Amino acid sequence: MKRGLTPFHLSILALGFGFLYVPIALVVFYSFNASRLVTVWGGFSTQWYVSLFANEALLQAASVSLRVAVAAGALSTVLGTCAAFALQRFGRFPARSLFAGLVYAPLVMPEVIIGLSLLLLFVGLGIDRGFWTIVAGHATLGLCFVAVVVQARLSGFDRSLEEAAQDLGASPARVFRSITLPLILPAMLAGFLLAFTLSLDDFVIASFTSGPGSTTLPMRIYSQVRLGLTPEINAVSTLLIGFVGCALLVASTVNRLKAPSQAR
Repeated sequence: MKRGLTPFHLSILALGFGFLYVPIALVVFYSFNASRLVTVWGGFSTQWYVSLFANEALLQAASVSLRVAVAAGALSTVLGTCAAFALQRFGRFPARSLFAGLVYAPLVMPEVIIGLSLLLLFVGLGIDRGFWTIVAGHATLGLCFVAVVVQARLSGFDRSLEEAAQDLGASPARVFRSITLPLILPAMLAGFLLAFTLSLDDFVIASFTSGPGSTTLPMRIYSQVRLGLTPEINAVSTLLIGFVGCALLVASTVNRLKAPSQAR
């Protein structure tokens, strides 16, 4: 006999969601505060959004973060997909356990260790830190997440489709392009979005691998918060929340539109 949710379960659920989302709602609410004091309501105003778009330092940091996230997400997707194929399709090759450990190590390794290791590597090689060193650091973190997602898709992949295409005379490149890639593309896109989000949110690795002129938005926000919280921070946080929400809405809409066509 199935039992419904009891008031106790509903209360725990409400407390959990409240703990997660009430602070976010407060950030959005106080971003429209006319007062400079972020915890004192002074009336409705959009002046902090106007002030935000006049803040060149924050806009530059946001531009750097977006470009880094796109580049790191793309690089993570390529490398993570290759790693997933190696682990899923190449069987028990020599040093497979070592390779798997190296791929999945960033999942459990503290980011401060990854950042410090990359810093020592770049200094030892004499590489100037900047945009591309941040991309390399974020790709190091993101590729393991992509590998997990794509490998999970490959584990349930029906290889008879590839074998049928090969029997019909298709070359390995044609099989991959026409059969394999379309079927694993949703997993690759999911991995890209995950790596993109991790890069956009990262502060620790970026603080070790950044250089002059490559300050990311989390680093800029942290430096401003140390000097005092201003409603501009609430405004930029609200815009980021809206950006992520719109991205999730678009992804959900695309999945719903693709589901009927895949069912046919």
